[in-house]
Amino acid sequence: MIVFRYLFKEVFKAQIAVLLVLLTVFISQHFVRVLADASDGEFPASLVVTLLGLNLPYLAVLVLPLSLFLGILMAHGRMYAENEMVVFHGVGVSEWYVTRVTLLLAVLNMLFTGYLSLFVTPWAEERQNQVLEKAQSEAGLAALVQGRFQTSPDGRAVLFVEKIGKDNELEKVFVAQLPDPDDEHGQINLVSAAGGKVVEDASGAQQLKLNDGVRYQGSPKSLDYQVLEFGGYGMQIKEQEVDERRRKMSALPLNQLLDQNTPEAVAELHWRIAIPLAIPLMTLIAVPMARVNVRQGKFAKMLPAILLYLGYFGLMVAGRKALEDEVVPAFMGMWWIHLSALVMGIMLLGKERPLGAKLSGRFKRRAAA
Repeated sequence: MIVFRYLFKEVFKAQIAVLLVLLTVFISQHFVRVLADASDGEFPASLVVTLLGLNLPYLAVLVLPLSLFLGILMAHGRMYAENEMVVFHGVGVSEWYVTRVTLLLAVLNMLFTGYLSLFVTPWAEERQNQVLEKAQSEAGLAALVQGRFQTSPDGRAVLFVEKIGKDNELEKVFVAQLPDPDDEHGQINLVSAAGGKVVEDASGAQQLKLNDGVRYQGSPKSLDYQVLEFGGYGMQIKEQEVDERRRKMSALPLNQLLDQNTPEAVAELHWRIAIPLAIPLMTLIAVPMARVNVRQGKFAKMLPAILLYLGYFGLMVAGRKALEDEVVPAFMGMWWIHLSALVMGIMLLGKERPLGAKLSGRFKRRAAA
């Protein structure tokens, strides 16, 4: 039991360390992208933390298998490099026992990752879509930022507001209304006003009400411009509530995904299953790949092991694409990829076991003869 706890704890500690580092890196990258979108006015800055939180399950599904794989390599590699494994083997603790202990941790990771992949991640993506839709439907005054040129929600005008005062009163507004791209004779309106306000009606349409300003109307192909001074001026900046975004397959709940029989649905289902299933299979490869001798050091086989992991993950991505394009029959799914990983893991593990050594020696003798 002491050996069991020690092996379990060492791998778990290494996995947590790797997991924290990887999550920090991925979250930082995603934070930069979300912040850039918010600064471009695609959604209010107050949604940055919400969107980051809703993206965490997806990141965790991608990072958990890699963290366990690297955790096994680091923990077992250190034990081999410091001769701890030699002592374990000397007192009767076989590599198969070490594998079984590590597989127990892998199964726990698989169950947690499977729950995230099958249930939590689609829910989080759906919530993310809803938050973005709501932000888009409320775009207008909420998205206006003082001191910055911004595109109106309907994309037909560029606005600049020098200051947004109390009660959402706009001060010193500049608007450039663009013509319809399909209208060859369309005219541009340049409007400058001392103040204004965004007004929303019951249908969700939003109008910009300006006061005390000047409008310049003309065509880029003509020098004939009309100048109009006004006391009040209205322009529509959002026509109606936005339509619901087209849902991706990855945002569908599991029960709805199972009801669909399209190639995209089949590929999505196999993808959700593939990542958690890969965890115990990659464990079978990581345990024998962690074998090093003292002179090699604990990182000696890190590079080939990572290449194997990337190859497996790359095959899953290619398998998903092949299922979507119906290149691979639906009944085959990604099982052939998992079967290949299982065979490779068994071969690597059996290499050092008595039966594996016996078969290997017999094969070499036949090859020599």
